[in-house]
Amino acid sequence: MLLLAPPLFAFGLVYLASLVALLVSAFWSVDAFTTEIVHIWNVDNFRTLWDESAYRTIALRTIGIAAAVTVTDAVLAFPFAYFMARVAGPRRRALLFVLVLLPLWSSYLVRVYVWRLILNQDGVLNWALGKVGLPDAHIAYTNVAVWIVFSYVWLPFMILPVYGALERIPDSLLEASRDLGARGFLTLRKIVLPLALPGLVAGSIFTFSLTLGDYVTPLLAGGSSSQFIGNVVYSSVGVSNNVPFAAAFATVPLAVMAVYLLIARRLGAFEAM
Repeated sequence: MLLLAPPLFAFGLVYLASLVALLVSAFWSVDAFTTEIVHIWNVDNFRTLWDESAYRTIALRTIGIAAAVTVTDAVLAFPFAYFMARVAGPRRRALLFVLVLLPLWSSYLVRVYVWRLILNQDGVLNWALGKVGLPDAHIAYTNVAVWIVFSYVWLPFMILPVYGALERIPDSLLEASRDLGARGFLTLRKIVLPLALPGLVAGSIFTFSLTLGDYVTPLLAGGSSSQFIGNVVYSSVGVSNNVPFAAAFATVPLAVMAVYLLIARRLGAFEAM
């Protein structure tokens, strides 16, 4: 109990208490004349989120790109993690681990700015396309650019849980599948994928939640046309000083993640984390 008390106290005070304060302040409002917070209970902030199509669009864009990033990282991470866990030898596996973790040793902002240099109108991508006679991609400062940058930044967080799940698959199951006449694709579909599913879901928790709450990448890679929930929350607090509305909008990703975690728990994702 002495060992558990400090972290549990910090978790309860810093995290849970802040969530309660966030939820409570979402039911307050701001005086339009004095810009002071009025402590009168109402649901005007949530009504604004529901009635204004712009905020619905921002919420759907955030959830949609978070889902697209999660699917993309899962598709990219699975073959890479499978090679690490089932094919590569010890030395090659160690090298691949270094390659996966190496981007995490650099600053998050540095990685985003590097992708800006690649995707810009006069960047490396358009230069390479011009060299082979293809037209410019024109994806700088678009939702496509945000999707690409997010997929790159969060890919290690998908590879590692999937690798852990694949590594725990007993070799005897794969040998039994071959002895019973199953070909590679059937073994993959019937044995490998079901056993790797908790790792995929565990990795998706990271990629989905990190994308859902991020506001730096949409600001730097997407521009003004790619606003996320985090950007609206940031501007509501720092620019318009409307903390209650920011709190109300911040409850949207919290609610989405709560539903997502319930689904992940049913799929056994927490056992692979």
